[in-house]
Amino acid sequence: MGPANTHQPPRPVVKRTARAILLELDPDDPDGPASIVLIKRLRPDSPRPYWITPGGGVERDDRTVVDALHREVDEELGGKVVDVVPAFVDTVSHPHPHPHAPGGTAVDHGAPLHPHGVKVQHFFVCRLASMDLTRRHGPEVDEPNGEYEVVRLPFTREGVTSVNVVPPSLRAYLAANIEGIRALLASDLG
Repeated sequence: MGPANTHQPPRPVVKRTARAILLELDPDDPDGPASIVLIKRLRPDSPRPYWITPGGGVERDDRTVVDALHREVDEELGGKVVDVVPAFVDTVSHPHPHPHAPGGTAVDHGAPLHPHGVKVQHFFVCRLASMDLTRRHGPEVDEPNGEYEVVRLPFTREGVTSVNVVPPSLRAYLAANIEGIRALLASDLG
């Protein structure tokens, strides 16, 4: 006799985000030192900063999650990325709607909100093609809630663990996979 049927239906995805594990590599020395571009956040209600990857919510006008990634990198960094490769997914409880969700419905699929909803964060490894901070725009720039400082850290275990990268699952993934993440950008990947 098999195990009892304890199948739980999947929790509804009420929000999706697209985030860039954004590497800056020397095109003449792709195996040389690399930096990761992060945003240092300091909220007015918190004395401690934290570091996030560039990116944000997938909006109804975004055709795909990757389109959302390109839009967010443009807004937050005035940047362009290339070689976008899916790398990591983080799923967290998210019972409340995003404050900008129109009509009180979930951003994805028009599904009604659910108290047991989740947020799925899609992390993509990509190369920084260009960045012009004078081109930054969007809510983080136009109506900031605290400080948003673009920073570069060495893309090493020591670099990514020297600051409070959030979510913690991303920090752990980065620290454990420096070489593997770089390999996702290898020219022979396919």
